[in-house]
Amino acid sequence: MVCTGTASSPALTLQFGISMHIHILGICGTFMGGIALIARALGHQVSGSDADVYPPMSTQLQQAGIQLMEGFEPSHLDPEPDMVVVGNAMSRGNPAVEYMLERGLRYTSGPQWLAEHVLHDRWVLAVAGTHGKTTTSSMLAWILEDAGLNPGFLIGGVPHNFGVSARAGGAPFFVVEADEYDTAFFDKRSKFVHYHPRTLVMNNLEFDHADIFEDLEAIQRQFHHLMRTVPGNGLVVSPLNDGNLHDVLDMGCWTPVEHFDVSFEASWHAANSNADGSAFDVICEGIDTGRVEWELTGAHNVANALAALAAARHAGVPPTAGVEALSRFQNVKRRMELRGEVNGVRVYDDFAHHPTAIETTLHGLRAQVGDGRIHAVLEPRSNTMRMGVHADRLADSLVEADRVYVFAPSGLDWDARSVLAGVGPYLHVAETTQQIVDALAVTVEPGDTILVMSNGGFQNIHQRMLEALAAGAAP
Repeated sequence: MVCTGTASSPALTLQFGISMHIHILGICGTFMGGIALIARALGHQVSGSDADVYPPMSTQLQQAGIQLMEGFEPSHLDPEPDMVVVGNAMSRGNPAVEYMLERGLRYTSGPQWLAEHVLHDRWVLAVAGTHGKTTTSSMLAWILEDAGLNPGFLIGGVPHNFGVSARAGGAPFFVVEADEYDTAFFDKRSKFVHYHPRTLVMNNLEFDHADIFEDLEAIQRQFHHLMRTVPGNGLVVSPLNDGNLHDVLDMGCWTPVEHFDVSFEASWHAANSNADGSAFDVICEGIDTGRVEWELTGAHNVANALAALAAARHAGVPPTAGVEALSRFQNVKRRMELRGEVNGVRVYDDFAHHPTAIETTLHGLRAQVGDGRIHAVLEPRSNTMRMGVHADRLADSLVEADRVYVFAPSGLDWDARSVLAGVGPYLHVAETTQQIVDALAVTVEPGDTILVMSNGGFQNIHQRMLEALAAGAAP
């Protein structure tokens, strides 16, 4: 299923040749910040407000000539912009939102703006799923870039190969991380229903986002809505053995499907894999297309690679070229990112915040370090984790760690000590991040690995830990 389309069209220009003043509420989130960068690249005047304006997103935006304002003051919307783009973190009662509504300002959501002003005439390659969206989107964008196709992209992280989370790129290809979270306070559909992809990757599906979805079936319905937007001459890429996604496909599928699997002989599968996933052969429809050798680890990243290769082939990149590109892939910030090494102790930063992601990340790290000690540091920060929805699975997800440190400030809806009692005697529950830094500083030894897992900034604990080690706190 090889396509012949190429990205020969010139870079995008302003729709209808009209430059607008766009103000973005919630501009420092990764998605909304990406919207801002693309809008600015297209020639619009862009400003934005957020409660917390801080690097690295604030640096990216300011370097692009975007005006940032702290807080959500109504005065930020004076003079009135041509369009207000509203992030999904905004809610009724927010001063800027109330002013916007009372004044009758034109407004839209980030996904809707993207669909109308960027994606409407593009070949959209969307990556959806509970886990791996950012990494797989980054792999896919890099494969297209390495093939000379100059794709646009909007990704929920910063791929090291690009150094930015979003760009307009050249027509026709655009890679978008397709999030199932809701669109805005006035549009409760999942973001991804706006994107109308021609190529759709569905990596996996589990229950998550318990703050907006009642159960797994509610998420599956949203994925089914997404499936309904993929044309018959498009492609759906889906895992061979994910029962939850098979249920989605069974609801109705009008598009060819290609399956992938790390071990079983799907259309796309891996063979001769290293134990840690750092090298593997790619088999496409029974043909060995080459060997990926890279710095990434874990079976989950092997699966991500297979999905990205399948999607890239649909856009015209031969599997052999895709395999070569992946050997030059540099991963994404905050996805098993080595933040530093001091006194023989390595400190990694990872975005894992769901039991499945925690388990697969630790499994890959264990295969890499062998008998070396792993200190797992966890912040249960997402709404779903704070609600305790996955609490019964959390202890089992941490079994590969030798020692576990959990940040449990006030406001957590479950008792970390009792829930994680099964971890064993080397569980440390802390009410402050400084307690974790202090505990680690007197425990770690040369050859140990510290793995920090959070979907937030975690009070910059990674850098503080490195500074404590550098100061000689570690033996």
